[in-house]
Amino acid sequence: MSAFTPASEVILRHSDEFTQRRILFAGDMQDDLPARLETALSRVHTQQYHHWQILSRTLGENACFGLTATADMVADCDTLIYFWPKNKPEAQFQLENLLSLMPVGSELFVVGENRSGVRSAEQMVEPWVTLNKIDSARRCGLYHGQLVTRPGFDAEAWWDAYPLGALTIKTLPGVFSRDGLDAGSNLLLSTLKPHTRGKVLDVGCGAGVLSAMLASFSPKVRLTLTDVSAAAVEASRATLAANQLEGEVFASNVYSEVNGRFDMIISNPPFHDGMQTSLEAAQMLIRGAAKHLNIGGELRLVANAFLPYPQVLDETFGNHEVLTQNGRFKVYRAVLTRSGKSAR
Repeated sequence: MSAFTPASEVILRHSDEFTQRRILFAGDMQDDLPARLETALSRVHTQQYHHWQILSRTLGENACFGLTATADMVADCDTLIYFWPKNKPEAQFQLENLLSLMPVGSELFVVGENRSGVRSAEQMVEPWVTLNKIDSARRCGLYHGQLVTRPGFDAEAWWDAYPLGALTIKTLPGVFSRDGLDAGSNLLLSTLKPHTRGKVLDVGCGAGVLSAMLASFSPKVRLTLTDVSAAAVEASRATLAANQLEGEVFASNVYSEVNGRFDMIISNPPFHDGMQTSLEAAQMLIRGAAKHLNIGGELRLVANAFLPYPQVLDETFGNHEVLTQNGRFKVYRAVLTRSGKSAR
């Protein structure tokens, strides 16, 4: 998080505006601007664990990770700088939560890339804040307004669910597979055989779809689910509970909080971080798998067919196989042997 994103560069164009402000930063922060911008007070709330890891090194307790912000986190702040995400329901959830806690008279700045749909911020917050566009640069827009009245916010009202066979999948805004089983996960599930045993690690668990389906036909698996998203962690916990399934669920930046070894690691890894294409998480997933697999354990992942994962798999495991594929996705499998190389 050393280089600034275009959105942060737009904020920096107005840096003199913020030197005396007590600021809460939130939304899709892709760099460490909150730790470097000169302010009277800087606090951060993020739903992304990997962003919290970076920012907490400098901001300490003034950086908070979780699904929702709290009154204590917002206390003493007079300004909210919100970095617009690509997911509109996620933005609405976060903004209603944050504005319900900010004091009336607080000032709101919303910044984001034009292609992310940041223009819709004006209409979204119109009942509480009149936003005006005050800058346009780096293909981003910056909007400003003052909080006139606070919205009500009930986190429970944002939960949704959909059926998947005999299962109930619980979801929240911003969670992958929120509206239904995605095609990539479905293809990966088609390769998993009933009566799978042992310890299974689901990295980037989203709403818990992969783990819940696996456990539904392999009740003897022992599940561990991780994700960088606080919303995904809560959704996966709720999905397991709704289906009377057991599993440990926690936030982790790939393997950062994972201990021990597993018999299988499964994943439908993301290749975006916000609006930016990023293969870093998937590459960390593959390269770190050998340290978290038992001998004979396997990594099984699904990815868009055009992504360059075969080379990383071969560098890490020696070789790999493609279990199945269609026009869009491939399911890869690599097995750890005693030599640290894979076997078919």
